[in-house]
Amino acid sequence: MTASAEHPFAKFVAILGRGKTKQRHLTFEEARESMAMILRRETEPEQTGAFLMLLRLKEESPDEIAGFAAAVRDVISDAVPANAPQPAFDIPSYAGKRKQLPWYLLAAFTLAAQSRKVCMHGAEGHTAGRLYIGEALAALGREMARSWDDAARQLEQDNFTYIPLHVLQPRLDELINLKPILGLRSPVNTFPRLINPLNAPVMINGIFHRGFLETHTGAAAQLGQERFAVFRGEGGEPERRVGKTCEVAYLMPEENGGEEFRERWPAMLEEPRVPVEEGQLDARLLGAVWRGEAAHEYGEAAVIGTLAVWLRTAGEAASMEQAETLARDMWQDRPRQLLAAA
Repeated sequence: MTASAEHPFAKFVAILGRGKTKQRHLTFEEARESMAMILRRETEPEQTGAFLMLLRLKEESPDEIAGFAAAVRDVISDAVPANAPQPAFDIPSYAGKRKQLPWYLLAAFTLAAQSRKVCMHGAEGHTAGRLYIGEALAALGREMARSWDDAARQLEQDNFTYIPLHVLQPRLDELINLKPILGLRSPVNTFPRLINPLNAPVMINGIFHRGFLETHTGAAAQLGQERFAVFRGEGGEPERRVGKTCEVAYLMPEENGGEEFRERWPAMLEEPRVPVEEGQLDARLLGAVWRGEAAHEYGEAAVIGTLAVWLRTAGEAASMEQAETLARDMWQDRPRQLLAAA
């Protein structure tokens, strides 16, 4: 009997699954090559599932996250229009909100109203009971990008676009929706946050779990991202939890020689607001608060606090205090007619 030839992808599964004494992290180039094969559909389903779950069990290294993100950039490079405007900010949104509205969306609109282009990208509907950006935009009378050309047009006209994952890279959208089948989240819930598809100079990441700040800053540095911030955000999104202190890890060329450094932002409210009951989030409230028709202490603090971190990362403020003052002024000066009532 002739032995079957080993599948080209099998070596990557073997690296991760050889046991405690022989397994190791993938190198940057191994991660890049393996994810490129998955995106090109050159792997068997069994291999893909085993690969993702072994990574989940081991926990991803900075080189692995960076290599996976680089592979996505390689694959989508031909799809991105040559004339697409370069955004100032890249704001990934992959977790969805469960207990609070996505107030960071209003922070993005505030930047856009000040002629700073913002590219958001993210996943839709991979976990039940969560509010995603596409649904929030629809409640505000806005549309997500339907294609790359649509994203370029929105950036040019409105200084804002949201590119859902099924447009950004359909294969990734399939993989992130494997959670009900695998029973666990996978690295696909993590590394798309570092894709930065339109090469914005400022990237902001929100994460959920403790202890992974240095993993994300390490990956961002590997990818050459000079301005980057990551923090434990509300619901795992890039939104400051204003009822708690917030430790932010940065990369900035003018601080600490461009190496990671951290700041601890103080709580903005004395007591955390009682969260909205699960499943009771009404995104129309975002528009009412924007227009000044409704007051919302937590929401407005979340917008200002989140925007302050973003502006600090962009180098528009030399301190946390200056950043918060600038953010507050920008919020007060927002064009309230921008989000007209439906």
